[in-house]
Amino acid sequence: MIDFASARRRLVNMLKDEGIIRSDRVERAMLSVPREEFLPSYLRLYAYEDTPLEIMYGQTISAPHMVAMMCELLDLRPGLRVLEVGTGTGYHAAVCAEAMERKGTVYTIEYYPGLALYATQNLAKLGYLGVVHVFIGDGSKGLPRYAPFDRILVTAAAPRVPPKLLEQLSSDGIMVIPIEERFTQVLYVVTKEDGVPHMRPVTYVSFVKMRYSEE
Repeated sequence: MIDFASARRRLVNMLKDEGIIRSDRVERAMLSVPREEFLPSYLRLYAYEDTPLEIMYGQTISAPHMVAMMCELLDLRPGLRVLEVGTGTGYHAAVCAEAMERKGTVYTIEYYPGLALYATQNLAKLGYLGVVHVFIGDGSKGLPRYAPFDRILVTAAAPRVPPKLLEQLSSDGIMVIPIEERFTQVLYVVTKEDGVPHMRPVTYVSFVKMRYSEE
């Protein structure tokens, strides 16, 4: 029998030592969310290895260090409205919810209906559905009905910042998004001033590609 709680603590300690987890808020969130509960049974053995894992529909659940890094960059706190593009299994949305002390709203959109259903079941099982709301659709178009968003988290690489996501980001909001650049991908923090994006590169990354629509 695997002691998942101890494995989770060891991983969080390692990420703190590496300087990836910097805030008490993200540390508590990473300790609170059981990653194993967001994985198919055959992958639970690897829940606290710091690596991405391939799930259904050719998608992946991000490595824990990337989840923690993106949450730190988003500067999450209670009361925010967050849009996540790429729900996956629901794990990252749950970590965002915990980083906001479950006092805010996470709207998360998934392209694959089967994966959205799986994520919804995971989130419901752990009591997150009052904070996290799952939608099916084209993530590059965002969710204009619920905009503006204080934070936008994108978990798939786009060829550029989708204009509709930029429109839906509040004037003082933060977007974290991987962008394809030639033969690599770069994680950016995006803010905007008078509607014009300001992009700060953070690090090289490797994400699945976003299903991107220019319409």
